[in-house]
Amino acid sequence: MTRRRRRINWFWVTVLILAIFAVTYFNRYVAPEIPTPFVDTPTPTRVPESLVAEAEGYFEQGKLLQSITAYEEAINARPDDPSSYIAMARVQVFTGQYEEALSSAERALLLNPNNSMAHAVRAWSLDFLGDYLAAESAIKRSLELDPNNAVAHAYYAEILADSFLAGSGALDAIELAAEESRVALSLAPNTMESHRARAYVLEITGNYEDSIREYQAAININDNIPDLHLALGRNYRALQVYDKAVEEFTRANALNPADPLPDLFISRTYATIGEYAKAVQYGEQATKDDPINGSSHGNLGVMYYHNFQWPEAMQELSLAIYGGNLGEDLEIEGLPLDTNTRTAEYYFTYALVLARLNRCGESLQVSQQIIGTIPANELAVFNANEAIRLCQENLDAPTATEEPLPTPTQEETPTPEA
Repeated sequence: MTRRRRRINWFWVTVLILAIFAVTYFNRYVAPEIPTPFVDTPTPTRVPESLVAEAEGYFEQGKLLQSITAYEEAINARPDDPSSYIAMARVQVFTGQYEEALSSAERALLLNPNNSMAHAVRAWSLDFLGDYLAAESAIKRSLELDPNNAVAHAYYAEILADSFLAGSGALDAIELAAEESRVALSLAPNTMESHRARAYVLEITGNYEDSIREYQAAININDNIPDLHLALGRNYRALQVYDKAVEEFTRANALNPADPLPDLFISRTYATIGEYAKAVQYGEQATKDDPINGSSHGNLGVMYYHNFQWPEAMQELSLAIYGGNLGEDLEIEGLPLDTNTRTAEYYFTYALVLARLNRCGESLQVSQQIIGTIPANELAVFNANEAIRLCQENLDAPTATEEPLPTPTQEETPTPEA
């Protein structure tokens, strides 16, 4: 039996061909023009160079925290470049982030162990952390790698000066510091660090007028670094040019309002000229800026004492000496009595205010601690004995009201710590 052939249905063939053509046309010409829903447009990636330039610009403007953030972004974009770590470490030192600066410098050294600037910034960080031996070792390595590194010579001058002040340096440390600062200036007379180091050496040797000129030269290079204005203010204060000192401290405060040091220095300056109400005002602000800083509470307690606010003085000095919890996870660590003149002031003022409030058991205990622990501190011992005398008077005449005696004060006091 013969099979019958099926006839081709040209209608459906035509339809199929047209459908294939339509799909092909759609995929090639129409679909690419339709945006995909719910897909974010990719953000262009910034090159590391632009982030570094931004960080440098922030530094020049005195916006140090923003500068650090920009350097962090540059590092994320190019994590194998040690220069960003080094630059960030330098800024971190200026903001007081010494541990972080040390870490940044050491990460740079992991990438390049023979980088002179990485060793230099590491040394500078160690200096601020009080590890002078390690700092000197690191800075010597930096200068071995590059004897003409002016910034390293500047840092070396500061390290030697600090070890001299701490009593842990060589006998000729201050002479060596002076020489290193001169070398730094000769190598790079237009570098902020060179003038800063020279100024610092001049300051600690009592050459305040020359120090002012060098700090001003550093400020002329960058007017937006709070630390430079604080240092300049210290020197004006040492020369008893108090209006200029307050002006520079105020400038530092404007550049970094969150830093308690400018307010602390302004407070102490007003106390020096007997304006204790203003001293209290700025002392209170310093404790708001850094509520867990025992020294800020100690300073405020001293100002309250001289402003005859004795209950407030007792409270603040107690926090400074013994520490305490302010709530909200704010814990103050007490300051142990040692040879630090500022800490000694907090202790003997505490003894005095306790005596004036007739809390003589506590006052006598603190007074005896002062006499037994720091007998060489004549000012502290004098005031401890004064507290004992006041307590004896309280025993003899417990109802008598004593006018506060003009006790020697620390300014009569030491130069504030930088």
